[in-house]
Amino acid sequence: MDNQKGLFGEFGGSFVPDALAEVLENIAEEFEKAKNDEEFNKELNYYLKYYVGRPSPLYLASNITRKLGGAKIYLKREDLNHTGAHKINNTLGQALLAKRMGLKRVIAETGAGQHGVATATAAALFGMDCVIYMGSKDAKKQPLNVYRMELLGAKVILVESGEKDLKAAVDVALGDLVQNYKNTFYILGSAVGPYPYPSMVKHFQRVISKEIVEQAMEIEGKTPDYIIACVGGGSNAIGAFADFIGNPDAKLIGVEPGGIGIKTGLHAAPLTEGKISLIHGYKTYVMLDDAGEIKISHSIASGLNYPGVGPEHSYLKDAKLAEYVSITDFEALHAFKKLSKHEGIIPAIESAHALAYAMKIAPTLSKDTMIVVNLSGRGDKDTDTILASEKESVRLQEIINN
Repeated sequence: MDNQKGLFGEFGGSFVPDALAEVLENIAEEFEKAKNDEEFNKELNYYLKYYVGRPSPLYLASNITRKLGGAKIYLKREDLNHTGAHKINNTLGQALLAKRMGLKRVIAETGAGQHGVATATAAALFGMDCVIYMGSKDAKKQPLNVYRMELLGAKVILVESGEKDLKAAVDVALGDLVQNYKNTFYILGSAVGPYPYPSMVKHFQRVISKEIVEQAMEIEGKTPDYIIACVGGGSNAIGAFADFIGNPDAKLIGVEPGGIGIKTGLHAAPLTEGKISLIHGYKTYVMLDDAGEIKISHSIASGLNYPGVGPEHSYLKDAKLAEYVSITDFEALHAFKKLSKHEGIIPAIESAHALAYAMKIAPTLSKDTMIVVNLSGRGDKDTDTILASEKESVRLQEIINN
């Protein structure tokens, strides 16, 4: 079914079977009611403050700033949220919506595992049955997060179909929703998918940009000059961008995973090198091969390893309201190490992509320039696999160089 609701320019919409369209329309109606309901917002804000620990700090990375010279680099510390990432902002909102709808079972997809952990956390909090779909390839990279999900009471189902990655996990989760929609709510983790999910995820993640507005004014007395965030599906980025879209004083930069290099084809950067197409029931920029089929994506960061992107990011790109760039695995690893060594903060490898780009441009800017990097998650989930990933990346680079 082609549903023209939920469009961002030509992007977004809902291109799904009629059975699923009816389910999504019901979710959309309930969401529209809930987001304007005083009691719903009061309950959500209570949990954001006392359970998640919001507001998250806006921290000046003074050591990195001093070493690089040039612009001040501030970190929006989403890594300090309960469960260690921005994902909990959205899962609590959607779980409360499921509770409002009387649904007792929630499902989710996850790549790096942070959304799965956040979903399992919300389900435990509200006494819901929880099933998490995760590509088996990603699960091997993130055994700690798999254990955390199970510890929280979730059933983790490893997906062996397709490339055994995030895209495959989304495919299976959507299939579950079609089969079990009468008692199930799909807590989608990123700003992707058919209407109403991109708008719903943005709404619950918007708390990030609202806080940045207030904190930047309090600390620097102005709007940040740059807001930089990593982009896979795009939930942390759209949350950080939301209150700055259309503001000429703030330059919005989304950083895609350049993998081994854009020219090699081993990347996950549809906005950098993709074409407009359909994926998972919506229209956006997608990585396609010469035959028009969805290409296999590659990134050192499981949470960014997706061949599509949220539809609003596609709109922001074409409308020139945001700029999108790419950072390679190697650059992200460098930033990961630098922040750990010089600030005592271990970032998620996903967030390290945004940090790497900030580190690249900071020396070229004046000292009164304010850069805000959305540090979307913490990196303890990556420490067991980062050495193996680094060695593999070096091996691939040597192959390319030779």
